[in-house]
Amino acid sequence: MAGDVKHDYHLVKPSPWPLLGAASILAMMLGMAGYMKGLWFIPQHAWWGPLPGLVALIFVLIGWWGDVLKESRAGDHKEVVQISLRYGMVLFIASEVMFFVAWFWEFFEMAIYHTLRANPDHADLANNPGLVGWSEWPVPQTDGTRVHPFDPFHLPLINTLILLLSGTTVTWAHHALQAGDRNSAKIGLLLTIILGLSFTALQVVEYSEAGFGYDKSIYGSAFFMATGFHGAHVVIGTIMLMVCLGRLMAGGMKPEKHLGFEFAAWYWHFVDVVWLFLFAFVYVAPHIVWGSGAPAAGH
Repeated sequence: MAGDVKHDYHLVKPSPWPLLGAASILAMMLGMAGYMKGLWFIPQHAWWGPLPGLVALIFVLIGWWGDVLKESRAGDHKEVVQISLRYGMVLFIASEVMFFVAWFWEFFEMAIYHTLRANPDHADLANNPGLVGWSEWPVPQTDGTRVHPFDPFHLPLINTLILLLSGTTVTWAHHALQAGDRNSAKIGLLLTIILGLSFTALQVVEYSEAGFGYDKSIYGSAFFMATGFHGAHVVIGTIMLMVCLGRLMAGGMKPEKHLGFEFAAWYWHFVDVVWLFLFAFVYVAPHIVWGSGAPAAGH
């Protein structure tokens, strides 16, 4: 027949999800801009600013990924399609790596060059101590106080051990599924989710005890942007693993075909590795290099 498919590639049918997803992200970003600076009908510091766009994006992702699952169950994901999906996930993780490189770059810029090289016409370092980098430690803040950095060998070290352990449990779950041991895979996934939730809870506690502010110094901005975005990735990864556990308990996923679980495991390992760099350079390095000059160095 003329309509028979004579290749292994999957030609995706027209879908509204890309356009709706872009519109949702745009609404969320505008809401974030309104939260930070005020925009149209969104007053500054209105916590609900990005909420409509976020809710819309969640519904779009549920619908989009639901369609991907239907395509897989219909037999559209042949071996060549699975290879292209793996390439796509690798490129996505690579883009995430470069995203975090930007935050590390900012932190190293301040640490190495000490002060913000600003145009005197646009910034007065003498009148705005929040722009001072690492040349004076503890870093002064705009309210006249000093940055009190965290002790890396307290909560940050505990969180590091939690994430390293979660990397072993998700690997156990993956290998168990490959071996056809679904019960062990469920247990490993459940333990990984519990560890991910524990990491998030401890980071909330850590932020509540911070001895410095987000908008009071370059140090605070660099710290909270880097660790905050990592925390957001932990939450996203935890949700991905929850979805995988739900599918596994519902009888889905097979030893020979479980791309969703495989991608979630890759993403979780990426989150682990990023945290190791954060722990080394954002927590430990400042504590070792400048810690002796900081009274009451954190909690």
